[in-house]
Amino acid sequence: MPRQSISFTPPNANWLRAQVESEEYTSKSDVVNDLIRKAREIETIRAKLIQAENSQFTSQGREEILAEAKAEARRNGDL
Repeated sequence: MPRQSISFTPPNANWLRAQVESEEYTSKSDVVNDLIRKAREIETIRAKLIQAENSQFTSQGREEILAEAKAEARRNGDL
């Protein structure tokens, strides 16, 4: 896995440290990777919703669109 060096503002560094200390995550890298996965998921969902809005028609409900977007993101390796 490629290694990266990044800098954080003090409040963000403190928040990251707190996430690891709470034992919700095992490392700061785990926190950052989880945040990136969530951001990518949101990006995929947003694109699907925009596509549905632009088509002027969809018979799918919110939950169906969300489930479909997540499944597609997993298939594509985005999640």
